[in-house]
Amino acid sequence: MLKTIITGYIEGALSKAEYDKLEDGSFSGRIPACKGVIAFGKTLRGCEDELQSTLEDWILVGLKFGHQLPIIDGLDLNKEPINESVAAV
Repeated sequence: MLKTIITGYIEGALSKAEYDKLEDGSFSGRIPACKGVIAFGKTLRGCEDELQSTLEDWILVGLKFGHQLPIIDGLDLNKEPINESVAAV
């Protein structure tokens, strides 16, 4: 279940990414809600891939050090996961 939450969080954050074409023809990308998540690439696809990798690392560091992560599309990674018994399902 945690994998699904993190995957949804990453997909939601990436859907809010903003990209710019730079003067040299390369690209920059950032996710405004996720401070410090920025990436660069020679192509748009390369920039997208780099931004996803940067976001994944940012999330892992944030979770490890207990940083307050933004809520993305209703997904809050700051809360402890709730384990329900199979009988409850």
